[in-house]
Amino acid sequence: MTDAQQATTDTDFTEIRYRVADHIATITLHRPERLNAFTHTMAAEIIAAFDATDADDDVRVVVLTGSGRGFCAGADLAGGAATFDHEAVGRAGGRTDFGTIDGVPRDGGGCVALRIAASVKPVVVAVNGPAVGVGSTMTLPADIRIAAESARFGFVFARRGLVPEAASSWFLPRVVGISQAMEWVATGRVFDSAEALAGRLVSRVVPDDELLATAYALAAEIAENTSAVSVAHSRRLMWSMLGAPSPWDAHRLDSAAIHRLGQGPDAAEGVMSFLEKRPAKFPAVLADHEDTLPAWPEPPQDVR
Repeated sequence: MTDAQQATTDTDFTEIRYRVADHIATITLHRPERLNAFTHTMAAEIIAAFDATDADDDVRVVVLTGSGRGFCAGADLAGGAATFDHEAVGRAGGRTDFGTIDGVPRDGGGCVALRIAASVKPVVVAVNGPAVGVGSTMTLPADIRIAAESARFGFVFARRGLVPEAASSWFLPRVVGISQAMEWVATGRVFDSAEALAGRLVSRVVPDDELLATAYALAAEIAENTSAVSVAHSRRLMWSMLGAPSPWDAHRLDSAAIHRLGQGPDAAEGVMSFLEKRPAKFPAVLADHEDTLPAWPEPPQDVR
């Protein structure tokens, strides 16, 4: 992507920032004056950004982070008591139409989470400062979460008279286990990065001034050393198997992938670069192998 194309891309967004450099796409939540509080506009822009990363063969990894002092303070509560009331007078003008499911408006956070889950590129979240409500739940479909020491997390929905959204009742127990998930959800308390690490919500905690460097170093390790086709297939296999009834389902899918990818140029390059003791230069692009990528679930029929 050229500088001119990058500038054009950024002007397409108002509440996020988007850039691509060194095969890494950075999506930055950008409402720093509101601690990047989540809105329907932000949700639509995040979805559009992930559409862009999937379509761009130059992008190998996505890094998601926030501007300023926080990652995301949760939903913007400027609507007061009617913030979450979809039937309230005057609410429609501030909403993006994400359609309906089972006849009710779809949750915007869920639309974002499901789009991140469907990404064919690996996703690294760099959590800088508070990540509360949807600021925590939107990170769950990411592959890796790294937290700054100042990060704070909270699944605060029970303290707001709501339930966990963003499909997090599916994601959170799979990430941290049902007991830890219920402790955080039932209490609704905000907790620090050390507790997030102990509960395996994040994979590591680093000093604030090392957060982005750590995230980019990890992203670069992926981008510089691995096959884009292999990583995309591996991501889809891993997430697809979380709900599979037996390891035979994994055996079926990975046998098909091994059979197809084993005939491709990346497998040949991976072997020869190892034997010749040189860095690999993987030539394949994902578009050449989309037919072997395990299918992601289609929306159910009640989504309109």
